[in-house]
Parts: sequence; structure tokens; C-alpha cells
Amino acid sequence: MPILRRPDGRALAYEISGEPGEPVVFSIHGTPGSRLGTHPIVPGVRVVSFDRPGYGASSRQPGRDVAAVAPEVAAIADEIGAQTFTVYGVSGGGPHALACAALLPDRVTKVASLVGVAPGDALGERWTTGMSESNVAEFAAAFAGGDALLKMLAPVGDLVRSDPDAIIEMLAEELPPADLAVLTDPDTRAGLVTAMAEGLRPGVDGWIDDDLAFVIAWGFDPALITVPTLVWHGEDDILVPIAHAHWLHEAMPHSRLVTVPDTGHLGAFGVAASVVGWLARDTEITDVLR
Repeated sequence: MPILRRPDGRALAYEISGEPGEPVVFSIHGTPGSRLGTHPIVPGVRVVSFDRPGYGASSRQPGRDVAAVAPEVAAIADEIGAQTFTVYGVSGGGPHALACAALLPDRVTKVASLVGVAPGDALGERWTTGMSESNVAEFAAAFAGGDALLKMLAPVGDLVRSDPDAIIEMLAEELPPADLAVLTDPDTRAGLVTAMAEGLRPGVDGWIDDDLAFVIAWGFDPALITVPTLVWHGEDDILVPIAHAHWLHEAMPHSRLVTVPDTGHLGAFGVAASVVGWLARDTEITDVLR
């Protein structure tokens, strides 16, 4: 596990697969999550994942907004010798992927947001319409501030550290049949457990800072993104309802929206390898998502 030291002394942990000279794709984890877990390995592609500040082995960066991820990604790219690269994010990673495309226009050549959340002020009261009860409560706490989030999330973090499978069981109580079917795959389930257990190992600071960042100003305008952009979403998603995908698509003139019926939030893991293939190669979106 390489550790990159940032100018302020923070540790930034990342993982990399593939060989030098291969096209680089950054995989940005969900909320909560980590550099480990369900990032696909695609032959001929260097896939880079990292712990956002406060998760896993990366130091906390209090007060960060979504835009703060861009210099982190640029620093890792510099470290591994990648002048240009592509990026995708799943769920809470989606906004961070879009930030890279907006703020690093000379370096990011394609971007994808899979089941990504829209800005907290994007949809008004409809922002939580169709969300699971637990997510509605979580984001109500986010709008209330860090203390409310800490009170809500700290017990969950404690539970996951003592029983990593617990968060999957908690999710399963609310998920639709499409997502429950995904969880029957042992590799996907194990990847989720590994990613979240590592992410929450030092505590819930990363999770808190993510949620706060989603509901304040993101620090960039998605409309500034001019590279090919994929917005992918399952129509039965109850963790991030599909209205978020429609808002993102409408906000980004160069985006392509792909919605999939009878598919929930976790369906993103099933298409991730195809998305990485599209990002790394000169192919059309429709060629990899059939």
C-alpha cells in the first residue's frame, strides 16, 4: 500500500493494479468505503483506487468539500507518472469523479458517475423522495451538521468494527429484490464488506465528512465538464433515487444517461468492469453497456 504525503502532512493511501504504460483509470469508492473492495481488475488497464481523507489509511481533512478530491487525484497521478487519465465513481464516489473532470480538464479525458448523488440543493424536497428510511435519516442529520451525524454514525462504525458483516445485514433490511440478488454473489458481498470495514477501521470521520460535503456547495459546476460523461443508474435504486441521475444528466451538456429497469443501487458493481473498459479504450458507451 503506497502512502503519499500531502503538503499539509496528511497521509493519502492508494492501491494500483496493472503495468506502467497502460491507460490509467481512477476508481473512486462509495460512502462509506475505501481503496479496497470491488474495484474491477481489467487486463491492459491500470486501475488506481485510494482512501478519501478520513477513511482507511488516509488522514482526515476536516471541512473538505467535494472539489477537494481533485488535487488528491492529481497528486497520485503525478506520483505514478500519468499525465492524462480517466475516472469513475460509484455512489458517493460519483460526485468526486465529476469534480475531477470539472477541475482537471487538461488531464481527465472521460468520466463516469454510477448511481451517484446530486448536490444537496439540486432537487429541493424531492432530494430524498424515494430514499430508504435510513438514508433519509442520515441526510437529515447531515443537513443538521457534524454533531448530529457523529451521534448517528458512531454506533454504526462501532458495530462494523466488531462485526464487519453487520452493515450488509443492515442494508439488506431495506433493499429491493434486485439488490438482494446482487448480494447473493459471494465476491460482491465480500468486496463490500472488505471496503467498508477498512474504510471505517479508524472511525467514522470520513463518512461524516463525505455526507457534509454532499449537502453543502460542491465547489465546482458540473456544467463545466466537457469530456465524454456517463451517468448510469438503476431505476429501482432506493439509496440514491433515480431523480438524482436525471438532474446530473440535465446539468451536464456532454453527458449520456443510461438507466436500467429492474436494477437497484448495487447493480453498479455488475457494470463497473465494462465502464472501465469504455473509459480506457476508444469505444462507444453503447458498445460496453449492452
